[in-house]
Amino acid sequence: MPTLELTGENFESSVSEHDVLFVDFWASWCGPCRQFAPTYEAASEAHPDLAFGSVNTEEQHALAAAAQVTSIPTLMAFREGVLVFSQPGALPPAALDQLIAAVRDLDMDDVRRQLAQQQQSDQPGQQG
Repeated sequence: MPTLELTGENFESSVSEHDVLFVDFWASWCGPCRQFAPTYEAASEAHPDLAFGSVNTEEQHALAAAAQVTSIPTLMAFREGVLVFSQPGALPPAALDQLIAAVRDLDMDDVRRQLAQQQQSDQPGQQG
């Protein structure tokens, strides 16, 4: 599957439409971003059952800000609409492969259970 160009208009729908979506936040002037691009593109070609998107932070300032991206490249992974990974820095191919495998192997029932527990403990007046 070709890499999707994500914008403020299609970001949320892309997250909800794809079971797994990896998102690369990048800019053309960023050396590490340019170095990571071929690795990311190769992964998208090697895993056609997964969705890979990219956000050009030069053109999508508001989206990058909403995603709290403060350093590029930043890689995020969403599974079943849930953000399960977010980290700045370019990953080498082996590390990206490990991340892809880890996201595939997640027990999403357990992830949702942990999120619910976290949300309960974050509420004022609640003891968790």
